[in-house]
Amino acid sequence: MKPNGTVLVTGGAGYVGSHTVVELLNSNYSVIAIDNLVNCYAHKKEKPESLKRVEQLTGQTIVFYDVDIRNRQALDKIFKSHKIDSVIHFAALKAVGESVKTPLTYYQNNIAGSSTLFEVMQANGVKNVVFSSSATVYGTPQFLPMTEDHPTGQNCTNPYGKTKYFVEEILKDVCIADPDWKVISLRYFNPVGAHESGHIGEDPSGVPNNLMPYISQVAIGRREKLYVFGDDYPTKDGTGVRDYIHITDLAIGHLKALQKMSEPDFKGWKTYNLGTGQGYSVLELIEAFSKASGKKINYAIVHRREGDVATSYADPSLARKELHWQATKGIDEMCRDTWKWQKQNPNGFKKE
Repeated sequence: MKPNGTVLVTGGAGYVGSHTVVELLNSNYSVIAIDNLVNCYAHKKEKPESLKRVEQLTGQTIVFYDVDIRNRQALDKIFKSHKIDSVIHFAALKAVGESVKTPLTYYQNNIAGSSTLFEVMQANGVKNVVFSSSATVYGTPQFLPMTEDHPTGQNCTNPYGKTKYFVEEILKDVCIADPDWKVISLRYFNPVGAHESGHIGEDPSGVPNNLMPYISQVAIGRREKLYVFGDDYPTKDGTGVRDYIHITDLAIGHLKALQKMSEPDFKGWKTYNLGTGQGYSVLELIEAFSKASGKKINYAIVHRREGDVATSYADPSLARKELHWQATKGIDEMCRDTWKWQKQNPNGFKKE
């Protein structure tokens, strides 16, 4: 075991999970990763490709289990086999549009799965968790920039956001019932980019639901054009505005949360926004990516997508003050690193 203890990372093979595992290993944590591989590539019964690459990047070994967080027995076995100090909980389905079409699948995976995980943690005396939440809990913004005391749950525009809101509420109640729990909920804005090495990045299965991987797949020639959902929003150019945050900055935020929870006077439930505090429109992101890649991005304007809000950006000052964290990478680095990943891995993690 390493000096900083052992962290169980659920959804550890995914986009945010794998980048966070890199930072954990580089900061002297032991990592156990679990994932049901529904959204990541693994060759036959091998360790997922993303985590193999993380091992190459860090020169360290990751203990991996192909486990679904709804499988209580399998989870319990992992907790009984290892001395786990903390959990970082990423495992969830995460596509806004898909959640509108298949809400029951989202509630089952994200809420029932989280609840099972917390029950197994409680039974095994592990009561420290960093939860991967989302700015979608705020729903339609009532004011901007959004601070952590912005109302949550009331105006959630899609089932995905509601699942994150409900899990936050479950964790709050757990902390009230048992003061030994330490919980930090990190509300991400829009994670983009890739590890600067280009070895790991976002590799969505099927058609990307997020803007940046879609743009990069158009740039590399995997897709003909980008569909921009709506140009009639009340924004500077009519397209949706989001607070994009570099994946490495986001990953480091999780380390800062673990460090915060280890302070002797920390207890209960806390939440922090992770964003840059600056919004970019879809068209601005396309332009920045064109500049970074030297490629023309073909796009077409189509109807708005159900569940999308016009503008969303964070006030990240609480994380700066209490976690001593702030985003360091701007839009140009986000595009540059995405392009490096895409160019080196035109088919994502698949070799062919």
